[in-house]
Amino acid sequence: MSRPFKIEITESEEELKKRLQTANLGTQKEKLIMLWWIKSGQVKEQQEIGKRLAKDTSTVTRWLQKYRTDGMSGLLEIKKAPGAKRKIDDAAIAALSEELKTGKGFASYGAIVEWLKQEHGQDVEYATVYAWVRYRLGAKLKVPRPQSHKQDEKLVSEFKKNSAPFSTV
Repeated sequence: MSRPFKIEITESEEELKKRLQTANLGTQKEKLIMLWWIKSGQVKEQQEIGKRLAKDTSTVTRWLQKYRTDGMSGLLEIKKAPGAKRKIDDAAIAALSEELKTGKGFASYGAIVEWLKQEHGQDVEYATVYAWVRYRLGAKLKVPRPQSHKQDEKLVSEFKKNSAPFSTV
């Protein structure tokens, strides 16, 4: 025989209904519905809550235990994973960003990998550097086209002035 089902819900039915209407996530709605059913006297056993919500009784027990210990805020808390640690530290990213803004920049992403290794002691893969520079920092490694050192700049500027703009006919 199971022990008797006893839990004291501190919130009123109206408050639970209002919270239920403003809840965004499905799990939060299920937990609020469970509390509302208990408060309004619609359910008398944990097994019945489990059947109505299509959840195992162990899940219902865990939710009720969380409510007993931490209250409504603990029950509805959304936990978020911390995520992975960055491969490039903040100081190196700031320095890289500044280096990319200068006129000289880098000739290739491989050069950036080497620069990070020498200057900041960061051993980072090529793909990681490419993703950071290209997508997160929004920089492109543009290198101007090579020009002959024999070109006469005066003649080039004169040619640009005198040439007619191209027309697309």
